[in-house]
Amino acid sequence: MSDIAKMNAAAAALEFVEDGMILGLGTGSTASHFVRMLGERVREGLRVGGLPTSEATRRLATQVGVPLIEIDQADRIDLTVDGADEIDPQFRLIKGGGGALLREKIIAHASDQMVVIADRGKLVDRLGAFPLPVEVTPFGFTITAKKVFDALRESGCEGADVHLREAGAPGRPFHSDGGNFILDCACAAIPDPEGLAERLNRIPGVVENGLFLAFPRTVRTVIVSDGEAIQILEGAEGH
Repeated sequence: MSDIAKMNAAAAALEFVEDGMILGLGTGSTASHFVRMLGERVREGLRVGGLPTSEATRRLATQVGVPLIEIDQADRIDLTVDGADEIDPQFRLIKGGGGALLREKIIAHASDQMVVIADRGKLVDRLGAFPLPVEVTPFGFTITAKKVFDALRESGCEGADVHLREAGAPGRPFHSDGGNFILDCACAAIPDPEGLAERLNRIPGVVENGLFLAFPRTVRTVIVSDGEAIQILEGAEGH
């Protein structure tokens, strides 16, 4: 049922796409459905330029025939379609379960509109049950991890447990597309997402965090599906 819900949400997001748009292409299972459906529309004659948020998305988009452009060739981004790991009632998100949070945030922050597609299970009353990803430089990451732990505690998170994300064999760190490490932070609940994001951003060695809060010039729309019904939740600019 969850995969059907993701596909239905992705199909609904296609209704926001117009001919000639520059599109941010998200990363993850739900976003992958959108990219595949977009490829079908391109084969039918739709003209778009895609900006992938990860190398995995780049490979998929190329495979299904979505034309891509380089980020330095885009002076504006009309629309980004991406998934989320958690969505709260204020449309604040946790993202980065796929390890692409830095590129996802750069592209989403530069977009006129961000459409978030998800199954209904991603809606939460309060962020934090899903571990918060924090991207950090490999140099001094143990020092950075301790400071991240302190920031979680200072922000009032109900839980505070920081783990280095691994890839494959135990002890082998996961590397983001930018060559960085990911710290997965078990928070249980985050009472003050804005305060936590501010604390994390002040830590030397932190490259980016997975809290996607309000972006000043980006309209955020959430599309959720339970496998049957589709619900479109419209947000005002900056939310």
